[in-house]
Amino acid sequence: MTRPDTDQTYRQRILKVMLHIGSHLDGDLSLEAMARLSCFSPYHFHRIFREQAGEPLARYVRRLRLERAAGRLKQTRLGVLEIALEAGFEAHESFSRGFRDMFGVSPSDYRKGHGVALGPTAEAGIEPRPTGALIMQVSIEKVQARRIASVHHTGAYEQIGAKFEKICAWAGQRNLFGPETKVLGIYYDDPDVTPVEQRRSQAAVTVGENVEGDGEVTVSELAGGSYAVARHKGCYSKLIDTYRWIYGQWLPTSGREPGDQPCFEVYLNNPQEVKPEELETDVYVPLKG
Repeated sequence: MTRPDTDQTYRQRILKVMLHIGSHLDGDLSLEAMARLSCFSPYHFHRIFREQAGEPLARYVRRLRLERAAGRLKQTRLGVLEIALEAGFEAHESFSRGFRDMFGVSPSDYRKGHGVALGPTAEAGIEPRPTGALIMQVSIEKVQARRIASVHHTGAYEQIGAKFEKICAWAGQRNLFGPETKVLGIYYDDPDVTPVEQRRSQAAVTVGENVEGDGEVTVSELAGGSYAVARHKGCYSKLIDTYRWIYGQWLPTSGREPGDQPCFEVYLNNPQEVKPEELETDVYVPLKG
């Protein structure tokens, strides 16, 4: 195996671990468990992960859990202690220290400055009434797991376009596009929480059971479950407004809690074929239950 092939294999194995961590923040993410998943020995895995991810495993896991905790403070009614325990801290004090080190304020002050106004729970069968100019229809759907081929992207979400070109070219060369094929973007991090250089995303297409990845392309499963779905109409640069409306207006009055899976988008038409104002995107936000 040549050196470029070896480097690509290492990247694939570490990416598999990073995707697993992002979807299993409450699971066993110990060095030993992640080394087994990557098929490296713990001794070598620790060093390889640090080089590929840019930080040690323990710090990477801790950062993602604290970023999720910030999201919980913004979007839910959960108490600070409950959020601390969920993030893997054994006491309120240690959680507060770690949170302050990362975000510069205490969890309580962060919630005061960033949290949404949590209104009363919506009664069954009554559509929440958001306050503000943006009003969208939201449906709650049970989504089946999907097998996807994807190219990973780290950095500004706005710069993922080249990865979509790459995954679509890869799928096109293999004649994988059919009537049921979907083009998806998967977004793991809240842009209001995670630094731009550390934001994780995937440019993906749905594929069948017999498709395998190669090179930069990884084949994995996008988890199913309950999702709030809203259709965004217009240019992609305005998608952030749809997310903020869902999390800031719809979710607090919906009677639902956000889930732990990443948000994803399904692109319903081609930006090369329609005007920006005619683009349509279904935004999927995970829900618990």
